[in-house]
Amino acid sequence: MRLYLASTSPARLSVLRGAGIEPICFSPEVDEDAAVAARETELGRPLSAPELTEYLGRLKAEDVVRRHGDEIDGLVLGGDSMFLLDGEILGKPHLPEIALERSKQHRGKTGVLHSGHWLIDHSGGTVRGAAGGVDTAKVTLSADLTDSELAAYVATGEPLELAGGFAIDGLAGAYIESIEGTPSCVIGLSLPELRRLVRELGHEYPALWS
Repeated sequence: MRLYLASTSPARLSVLRGAGIEPICFSPEVDEDAAVAARETELGRPLSAPELTEYLGRLKAEDVVRRHGDEIDGLVLGGDSMFLLDGEILGKPHLPEIALERSKQHRGKTGVLHSGHWLIDHSGGTVRGAAGGVDTAKVTLSADLTDSELAAYVATGEPLELAGGFAIDGLAGAYIESIEGTPSCVIGLSLPELRRLVRELGHEYPALWS
């Protein structure tokens, strides 16, 4: 069974490859801000962070199926991640000064990382079903980190495009004191959640192994 990844995230691709899965990657084209605004207007309330991650993952997977369906025979996975610190949703920092400010805010505290998933069964070249879910992990940053250590990390550029601004599988591994939850969830893709969704759609997870 072939897995198609509706994402260009190097981290998600790395997680899958490390788990023995070699996906075919497509770049989704989704106006996230407009889509979320429309959804919240429809519901009459703001989306929670877990709802946001699953919804955006769904939009990405559906977009790839819509635009590339004639090339797809297998399962299509869309995902999104959001980090909460002190109850505030923090997206990708993008800018060094924002990444540094957030890292100082996170120092000595525990943040919550939500990783949303949406899996579409497009085996046989047609949509046969879909399922979604969210996994959550808690990440604690060491309290004794110095400003110079944080500045050095930000200067590498690694945290700028990461939800939460830290990569446990990268240069910041020594900065993270503890994780409560699935390690792969912190990187951006929960392998246990993927397995659950694959089984929910009637397939066996080992069939994804390359």
